Amino acid sequence: MDAQRKRIAIACQGGGSHTAFTAGALQRILQDDHHIVALSGTSGGAICATLAWYGLLLEDRRRASDLLEAFWRDNSANSLMDKFLNDFLMGALRLRNWVAMPEISPYAVPTWAQEQFRNLLERHIDFPGIKKLLGPKSPHLYVGAVEVLSGHFRVFRDAEVGVEAILASATLPTLFRAVPIDGGLYWDGLFSHNPPVRDLPDSKPDEIWVIQINPWARATEPQSVEAIADRRNELSGNLSLAQELFFIEKINQWVEEGLLVGDQYKVITIRHLQLSQDLDLASKLDRDPGFIGALMTQGRATADAFLAQLEDESVSAPVKRSRQAS
Repeated sequence: MDAQRKRIAIACQGGGSHTAFTAGALQRILQDDHHIVALSGTSGGAICATLAWYGLLLEDRRRASDLLEAFWRDNSANSLMDKFLNDFLMGALRLRNWVAMPEISPYAVPTWAQEQFRNLLERHIDFPGIKKLLGPKSPHLYVGAVEVLSGHFRVFRDAEVGVEAILASATLPTLFRAVPIDGGLYWDGLFSHNPPVRDLPDSKPDEIWVIQINPWARATEPQSVEAIADRRNELSGNLSLAQELFFIEKINQWVEEGLLVGDQYKVITIRHLQLSQDLDLASKLDRDPGFIGALMTQGRATADAFLAQLEDESVSAPVKRSRQAS
């Protein structure tokens, strides 16, 4: 049966709380029996990809969906104190448009927030048990991060993905200290691969589905301090994505032109699921339960429309070929 289905790789772009959209999209995709051969991700996208991947390793798609739901529920600001701190943070971040706000190095404060985040990840994923679940037919996972001192871009693969790799991929340097791994110090994958794409052909997919958080275009000129910082962040993240997609598309071109010949070469279709809501930079740190829930709902709806369009294409494709033949 697997031989008859398209092999799908899913790349999840990072974007903090906005990647709750990705969680919802993955939940909808997991409802169907798609042959997922690989997932990749950066930052929040890495978290979502890893939760889905772990469920697939357990051969339980419902569990994968439940893990995505549970993580984002537990990561939301649920207690009264947590809600107060979240509202205070959102207000302070948006106040930067009008008032110069002090910035504090993460090395000047305790690491309790980073440790809380580690504990949250470990509650939902049995990282030490992953190696026992891996087999020759297991889907692959690629998680992006960057080594701070050398500038080396690293993609953690499969058994290399432990809690430290996820922490590293999600370590925004203005909030958290660099994560030590194998003698190196790692920061957020947003500075390297957002998300890793060029490694996905190693899994021999027929299609790559990119769940994209940052918009390619904006309708209006950014003029406020926050809007300028937001657009700069979007352009930086999309730069790496565009470069890695160009690499895939160039290979596709060479295959179509007959410059690459052999069973190991094939055209890989690239498709996008895009977060279309216009959100500000501060909201990437917003943990309000209502906001998170709305993004997940939007992700499920977007994926539902995406899959419906694919179904329409598969139904109409034979008709198009028949017309061309006639």
